[in-house]
Amino acid sequence: MTGGPETLRIAAAAYPLDVLDSWEGYVRKLETWVAGAAEAGAQLLVFPEYGSLELATLAGPEVAADLERSLRAVAGLLDKVDALHSALAARFGVHILGASAPVFDPAFGPRPANRARLYAPSGPSGAQDKQIMTCFERSPWEVIGGGPLRLFDTALGRIGVLICYDSEFPLLGRALAEADILLVPSCTDTEHGYWRVRLGTQARALENQCIAVMSSTVGAAPWSPAVDVNVGAGGIFAPPDTGFPANGVLGVGALNAPGWTFADIDLAAIRKVRATGDVRNRAHWPEQAGREGAPEAVCLR
Repeated sequence: MTGGPETLRIAAAAYPLDVLDSWEGYVRKLETWVAGAAEAGAQLLVFPEYGSLELATLAGPEVAADLERSLRAVAGLLDKVDALHSALAARFGVHILGASAPVFDPAFGPRPANRARLYAPSGPSGAQDKQIMTCFERSPWEVIGGGPLRLFDTALGRIGVLICYDSEFPLLGRALAEADILLVPSCTDTEHGYWRVRLGTQARALENQCIAVMSSTVGAAPWSPAVDVNVGAGGIFAPPDTGFPANGVLGVGALNAPGWTFADIDLAAIRKVRATGDVRNRAHWPEQAGREGAPEAVCLR
């Protein structure tokens, strides 16, 4: 950890997608969510993957119901979204991982990337793009992988972001092994999907001996062909080792219940478990080298 607080309260969102009546209505919604978490003492707030798609409703039901038009409608509002999140982070003195959104970045060609942005209360922000697309994102949506993985050095420690499906790939998690906290914003439409991401999130906490935070979209959004069904919950997880719960669960919300899930983190416990835990997954990871090839075939017939 690099000079920050020794304790930290984290808030993981289970976030419903609404039909918005105006931009001002969206501002009021975000203000209410951020204020509620801040008043509960949270210093790091985590919103989910594709939570931004509710902004497509501002362009009307026909646009919101069309995959391509909804992507472009949301992307066209992102400058205002960035300004709003930056202002809220500064006003409430919190770090915010905003809901991810489609971004048409000329650097990646004509198709959008799925991007989340981390806002610091002091003003700076940084972007993280999803690395590996789900089947739906590949077709018919044609969302693509964007920029590389990044490690954010913040006043709260080192933070990495693995967007939803990315959490299910251990080499992506290992690339962020220096992170003290991994954030996993998600959007899943079945319990299977929720559990895949949750188990991936918990596995990354085990391997990297870090805190891992999952946020989710929840509830029905019948106006959208992309996020019409949302199944999930907020969750905050640790390695199941010394100084943490035996199951690694620091906090988890009820499935599909909107609201924040909170957990208080002892950052010194992360340092301790990495140095003197019962196991040393993070340190012992390199010992896999040379053992990951094709197994030797042994016939027992």
